Amino acid sequence: MRQTRLTGESAGYVSAREELQQAEIELMRHRERVAGLRRRLPLGPVVDDYVFEEGPADLEAGDAPARNVRLGDLFTGPGRDLIVYHFMYGKKQTEACPMCTMWIDGFNGVAHHVTQNADFAVVAAAGLPALRAHARDRNWTNPRLRLLNAGSGTFKYDLGSEDADGGQESTVSVFSRDDDGAVRHVYSVHPRMSDDIDQRGIDLFSPVWHLLDLTRRGRGDWAAALRY
Repeated sequence: MRQTRLTGESAGYVSAREELQQAEIELMRHRERVAGLRRRLPLGPVVDDYVFEEGPADLEAGDAPARNVRLGDLFTGPGRDLIVYHFMYGKKQTEACPMCTMWIDGFNGVAHHVTQNADFAVVAAAGLPALRAHARDRNWTNPRLRLLNAGSGTFKYDLGSEDADGGQESTVSVFSRDDDGAVRHVYSVHPRMSDDIDQRGIDLFSPVWHLLDLTRRGRGDWAAALRY
């Protein structure tokens, strides 16, 4: 595709922009290869049919009784995968994580699109009243954004988003379901991917970082906050 050309561009700028475009094309092709590797993963292990606590879809129904749902219940039909975002909120994380909150602000806007193809849920260790109060404060009103409390079970610990002392970590996990109803773990990814990738392992799932990366200043040392 032809590059945008403006009057007054120097030869050095044009050359550097063409080099950047080639790097962007290579990156896109590499991301496609990585996505293909992810899709071709062998069947993962069968996991427990964990139990979560969920309130009614109406966030304003604060006093409405909660109900228990199992991991297998989160699949709304055959042949669908389930995406779970592990929210850093609950136990040692006594306040909702601002960075996770930014992620979920975005998920709230797109959950009705995502769920055309896959099921989606947000799981926290926080009690349901606190979780729903935070959701009301953030105006998370998309009915396709299911908010679940896993604080009384081992789901987050088993999937690596909680340590033995109750410390929380953000994680994204994907599950599939066999024809007999057994749930399998497909894939999980954490922000800390290696010694030199301490916080950026799930950046692909929030557009904020990518928009900032378009600018000359980049993201710098900026971090999300609950209030600005």
